[in-house]
Amino acid sequence: MQFFKVKTVEETFGLIDEQVKALEQTEIRELSEALHYILAEPVLAKENVPGFDRSTVDGYAVRAKDTYGSSESMPGFVTVVGEVKMGEVPSVKVGPGQAVYIPTGGMLPAGSDSVIMIEHCEDADGLLNMYKQIAPGENVIRAGEDIRAGEVVLDKGTKLRPQELGALASLGITQVKVYRKLKAGYLSSGDEIVPYQTRTLEMGQIRDINYLTIAGLANESDVEVIYGGIVKDDYEEFKRRARELYEQVDCLILSGGSSVGAKDYTTEVIQSLGAPGVFVHGISIKPGKPTILAMADGKPVIGLPGHPASAMIIFQLFGLRILRKLKGEKIERKPDRIYARMTKNIASSMGRADYVRVRLEERDEEWWAEPIIGKSGLITTLVKSDGIVEILSAKEGVLQGEYVPVISSR
Repeated sequence: MQFFKVKTVEETFGLIDEQVKALEQTEIRELSEALHYILAEPVLAKENVPGFDRSTVDGYAVRAKDTYGSSESMPGFVTVVGEVKMGEVPSVKVGPGQAVYIPTGGMLPAGSDSVIMIEHCEDADGLLNMYKQIAPGENVIRAGEDIRAGEVVLDKGTKLRPQELGALASLGITQVKVYRKLKAGYLSSGDEIVPYQTRTLEMGQIRDINYLTIAGLANESDVEVIYGGIVKDDYEEFKRRARELYEQVDCLILSGGSSVGAKDYTTEVIQSLGAPGVFVHGISIKPGKPTILAMADGKPVIGLPGHPASAMIIFQLFGLRILRKLKGEKIERKPDRIYARMTKNIASSMGRADYVRVRLEERDEEWWAEPIIGKSGLITTLVKSDGIVEILSAKEGVLQGEYVPVISSR
């Protein structure tokens, strides 16, 4: 295999989608403990939601045709014959020229087909003055209009956010089948790397901040991270430590040692972990070109650049996608983006996708992206940024005021 034949960003996304498959291990979880887990099977509704015709406003249940012609200057009149109480089946029926008071969420009484809002009428000792005409079905949700019995409510691969949990709870579902939680392993390499807790650095030493940033991103995606520590530039030791960590996790992340150099053992170590091995060795992107992606006997292995800014951008773009695929989550072709306008011109090279760190500002009810100027290895540019602007490989840059896609980290 020949290495360091760079792939485009789109090619890399495609290879990830092709190579990385969802874990097969699943579990049954209580709904109250399933937040952020991924559904391992579709969920079908066993009942209608709502289970009955209900009002969406406080008002009076009427027959719509009894309101026709009603206006502020020429009100219509109907007789109030009762009220609907919450949680009860109405005992009263609405006949021609009649109305029944109904609260928001109340069950629509028989004979009525709509609800006139309380703001548009006035009850004068049982005589309801109506100042607006309404249409049949107005201010009413029909039984099964939200969810109908037998339909697929949530597809396999859906991430269970609070709103999905609420939808399932409305159906009386208390347990769900989900993919189990992922474990990722993180191992730093390099003679110059020392623990981030090191108080005083010797000349040439660098604290291992990548572990905290990368593990933090993984944790935000509800992935547990096992820290494998720091390994020196010794091939046999690197290989042994990588293998030990690999055996404990679902995905292995290696930081440092992915550049082309005399001490670059990363590719050889990854190849030793299992087949088919490396499928990306270099991406046409700035920063982060020397990135390695591999599959070793069904487990993804990610070789990140050592520079903190490069490592974070690559992990946001590709690492998180790999984890989401491994979790079984349905994902779009690209990471989530918002669109903002550039505050100044930015040059770029055709044939290479550039990712520029930006600060987002809201001006006149729209987002603007202010480039954070600084060398790729500067840590402060990470702290100041709210996201990264994507400049596609077919472009020679972007102009001031132009709308650009931003991968937000807010």
